[in-house]
Amino acid sequence: MIRISAESPLGADLGLLMQRHTAEMHADTPPESIHMMDAAQLAQPGIAFFVMRDTGVPVAIGAFKRLDGDHAELKSMHVLAEVRGRGLSRLMLAHLIAGAKAAGFVRLSLETGSQEMFRPARRLYEKSGFTECPPFEDYVDDPNSVFMTRLI
Repeated sequence: MIRISAESPLGADLGLLMQRHTAEMHADTPPESIHMMDAAQLAQPGIAFFVMRDTGVPVAIGAFKRLDGDHAELKSMHVLAEVRGRGLSRLMLAHLIAGAKAAGFVRLSLETGSQEMFRPARRLYEKSGFTECPPFEDYVDDPNSVFMTRLI
């Protein structure tokens, strides 16, 4: 049974998800182009953090961060490799979009990698209505980054 709920990113049983997310972000991206947030950063005010559990076992994480009154940024979406291919990324993304909308945001943006390993994520975002955009907030042009946004 799949459930998604708001939780603390500092949860004791989230270590594997956080480790895998960090390892994937560092696998093919230069350090200066990595914009992920660690668990402590994700625990800060203004960030809504969610965990997807399959029969109680954490299999995915995702968050959105308030940028201003009507704009939020998608952060740290990750699904464990061994459960990919089941549509869980699509479910988490839909949950994050709905959560951001319910929180009063009208725009949701994201930064993802330009490398081949991020192609499935970019396709998922495109299928969910995101389109490429210029850098937003404190981001700058970076050949290792793709910026996307959508109205919600």
